[in-house]
Amino acid sequence: MRTLGTLSLLALLTACAGDPPRAPVEDRYGRWVGHDAVIPDNYQVKRGDTLYAIAWRYSFDFRGLARANSIAAPYTIYPGQTLVLRESVHRTTSGAPAAKTASGTRSKSSSSRNSKVTARKQTGSGSGSGSAGAGKPVGKWRWPTEGKIVRGYSGTVHKGVDIDGKAGDAVRAVAAGKVVYAGSGIVGYGNLLIVKHNDIYLSAYGHNRSLLVQEGESVAVGQRIAEKGSSATNAVKLHFEIRREGKPVDPVTLLPSR
Repeated sequence: MRTLGTLSLLALLTACAGDPPRAPVEDRYGRWVGHDAVIPDNYQVKRGDTLYAIAWRYSFDFRGLARANSIAAPYTIYPGQTLVLRESVHRTTSGAPAAKTASGTRSKSSSSRNSKVTARKQTGSGSGSGSAGAGKPVGKWRWPTEGKIVRGYSGTVHKGVDIDGKAGDAVRAVAAGKVVYAGSGIVGYGNLLIVKHNDIYLSAYGHNRSLLVQEGESVAVGQRIAEKGSSATNAVKLHFEIRREGKPVDPVTLLPSR
């Protein structure tokens, strides 16, 4: 009987030990990113990274991250470059002096020696068509997709809203702007787009099946920029966020009533 009980227990454990479920966005980052005690001092740039994406990952204002590392627009970074993160937490948008760091020196020297080995070349905050600068208001927001909100915003735990739908449904830009990240390198978001609307606001569109625009591309309000999917999650849905100066805000407070 003891042997039979042991075998039954082993069978139960084996049945429960299948592939772990895909963790939602907040389980990967939301519970710890944004708190000084757990943000690493430094970050080594990987191929495919952009300064905007790194700032997004740690809930920084991209301007503070750039300033802390003496990186000027268009915010070009390089694989293997070391960025200071901890000082970025304390940087504000008030024009604090840039930190004198080794990574800042590396950024300048790498520019001349490794021009072909960029992680991604970022666009600046110019005021060209579709590219909102610091003084240009966002204007009227619109919803990014059709569907019902199946999970709402809850601050640092869930930094945006999840909107259901069918695979292939249109995902549209909520305001005019410029794509500053397009890829799948931020854990938990799947195929992700980040759009810069001005120096204050950015929006993000995660779990897409496919991305229809590229980094550096200007987009118009309402433009179809992706197709809804289930990348890095267990159901078809759009995970949508808006960040103000690097910090998440409840998108529903900015989007029009439905």
